[in-house]
Amino acid sequence: MDQSSASAANVAPANLTLANVTLDRMRTFVRVAERGSLSAVAREMAIGQSSVTRHVRELEEALGVALFSRTTRRVALTAEGERYYANAVQILRLVEQAGDEARDTGRASAGRVRVSCTAALGVRHISRLIFAFQDRHPHIAVDLGLTDERIDLVRDGVDLAIRLGPLADSTLKRRALGLSRRVLVGSPACLARHGRPATPGDLAGIESVRMSNVAGSDRLTLEGPDGALHTVSLGGRLRVDHGLAAREAYLAGRGIGPTHVWLVDDLLADGRLEVLLPDHAPPSVPLNMLIVPERAGIARVRLLVEFLAEAILGVPGIERSPGG
Repeated sequence: MDQSSASAANVAPANLTLANVTLDRMRTFVRVAERGSLSAVAREMAIGQSSVTRHVRELEEALGVALFSRTTRRVALTAEGERYYANAVQILRLVEQAGDEARDTGRASAGRVRVSCTAALGVRHISRLIFAFQDRHPHIAVDLGLTDERIDLVRDGVDLAIRLGPLADSTLKRRALGLSRRVLVGSPACLARHGRPATPGDLAGIESVRMSNVAGSDRLTLEGPDGALHTVSLGGRLRVDHGLAAREAYLAGRGIGPTHVWLVDDLLADGRLEVLLPDHAPPSVPLNMLIVPERAGIARVRLLVEFLAEAILGVPGIERSPGG
């Protein structure tokens, strides 16, 4: 819609009333507001961009205000659009919750939950937990997205995310899931070439596998049995940016390195990898669940949150947080 069309939307035609404010148009508007792109929403909803544009235009005409200002590159909420967005999100949440409550009185919860998870953890363990959840709740569909990027849950339409590591301040709800224990590992072949380290200082001359997407991966901090911290420099010719690639590199004897227990538990169990300096360990990493507040009260989302919070403690190396 060009600027003149947007201005025309400020006056609703006589034959259009608030009856034209449908939930479908409201949902489309909310997603455009969150994504900032008509084409992105069209791809997400698997409809033509012209349909998205029509939904927004018809909603603006029904309301008699311009909800977006448009340029050739992007759409942005007007002041009226910002106010309407805040109310529309609440309305859609109430509609969905009302549907959930009505369904809950007659049968099991149904609908779709969108989950994002750290990639390697999702492949190795969370996918299996999702299978078990769906066996228990056959009417609930789950979209599981695997990425190590810090996505915007609201913009990308995700209900909850499982994330490793410290979290920045956020308006999202946070639920602590536990701590992910880490160990220093190497393959028997690697240790045969370089020797088995007896102290943290012995690590300096051993080839290591480093993570290119982790700041400071050229230095390793280990906590000793007395609580003392030992920091050593790591060298190596191979850097990778994914945990599953690191797993393969350790297994192939390309070097030693710190890793989460859940990433290599099967390799440790059958002896294909060994724990080095077992009385020293890299610090554990917090594991959290982030939940979009407006989605937290929806029955199917709540069911999955509670299921994962309990089941994830059965993943190797995931330990309950102190006081948790």
